[in-house]
Amino acid sequence: MTFAIGDFPVHETRWTVEGLNLVGQCFGPPDGVRVLALHGWLDNSDSFRVLAQCLPSARLVAVDLTGHGLSDHRSADAGYQIWDDLPQLVGILDQLGWEKCVALGHSRGAMIASLLASVVPERVSALITLDGMLPYPVEDSSMVSQLRSYLDERKRQAQRARRLFASHADFVERRARSGEPRVVAEQLAQRNLRQTPDGFEWRGDPRLSGASAMKFNKGQCEAMLKALPMPVLNIWATHNERLKKLMEAARASAAEHVGNLTSVDVPGHHHWHMEEPTAREIAREIAGFLRG
Repeated sequence: MTFAIGDFPVHETRWTVEGLNLVGQCFGPPDGVRVLALHGWLDNSDSFRVLAQCLPSARLVAVDLTGHGLSDHRSADAGYQIWDDLPQLVGILDQLGWEKCVALGHSRGAMIASLLASVVPERVSALITLDGMLPYPVEDSSMVSQLRSYLDERKRQAQRARRLFASHADFVERRARSGEPRVVAEQLAQRNLRQTPDGFEWRGDPRLSGASAMKFNKGQCEAMLKALPMPVLNIWATHNERLKKLMEAARASAAEHVGNLTSVDVPGHHHWHMEEPTAREIAREIAGFLRG
């Protein structure tokens, strides 16, 4: 399916990798700079629509990660660790015929993009992260309690009722109560909801809201950063109190351990890449970085 935002071409595409059906959106000219874009937690590929329009020379392929948007949920026995998406992302690159690409990620997607770049650096020519880089490291001693939380929450998530909304406006209102700008929720609503006889159902896998089984410790986070040989651009928003600790730790660790790093600030909220005029400012930083 091909459609347009103004005069900007958008093509929806699908891949099947390891039995999972994944859906994405291709923005921009086919011969543009190859960019694989990974959205944040509970978002979807629509989060890159505004930014893609500000990068007209990029062939930006945004993926609905597993459990999000229009892509499949993982099987009942699987989970959603940040490394679980890596085989499917490599499979998507193979099916696109991309030997190399620029990996772009926002928030949780930035963690996945960073991990992808560190594990298969031969497939990633440059890494760009938007308000994120790596998870907050945990102490080794937390391993047992973390795994217990995973088991307990997994059971609770399996028993939860479907999340239903009376309308798209109801979905937007509920996300806005958490402090998210309405324009962000409005952009995400179409791919995050499906209409049913009982109302609008959230498409996301409930397990995405549960505790992780394992988390990286400090040494593992540092090893990931040290394994990034390509140029890296971190773009940071204005952190609210909920995210401040995570983002400051990620920024400091990247500055210490990434060899070829550019770090810039673009003031705005956590989803500021989804709104004008901050998306244009972010795009200017990205375009300048890629030219360099």
